[in-house]
Amino acid sequence: MYKFDKIDIKIVNLLLEDGRMSASEMSRRVGEDISERLIRYRIERMIRGGVVQLSAVVNPEVFGFPIRADIWVEVAADQVLEVAKKLAALENVTYVACGIGQNDISIQFVAKDTAEVYYFVTEVVRKITGVNKTTTSIVPIVLKDVYHWRVPERIAEEISNGEK
Repeated sequence: MYKFDKIDIKIVNLLLEDGRMSASEMSRRVGEDISERLIRYRIERMIRGGVVQLSAVVNPEVFGFPIRADIWVEVAADQVLEVAKKLAALENVTYVACGIGQNDISIQFVAKDTAEVYYFVTEVVRKITGVNKTTTSIVPIVLKDVYHWRVPERIAEEISNGEK
């Protein structure tokens, strides 16, 4: 397991604030006499350790896909992973997860309009072998997405207090 400390958490949260922030700016904002070189080293170590990955986040609306839909899929028990992999390979699918409970698979789909969502659900998803039922919800507002999540400050406090 990756061993991180409060400085790593500060660096991660600064990267989330601005993934292009320079090491010198991070060094200044982290304080604690952390050099630019050490900031760069820690970022590389976190990338290699699978703690973070640095990439661009695309806004589908800018590319003509203003409609976002959450689609929950109930699948035959022995075909969940197979169906999930097929869904993950489809264009405009931005998220696929397998779950435990009422719905076996959760996906998010972006579209040009609601007619495209309707076609996708009825003519693509429901025709995949193993799919039993779908439930669709149009998502007009997203207040927080995975790339907005911040490492809670309490974790840094727990680490500094030796509670981890």
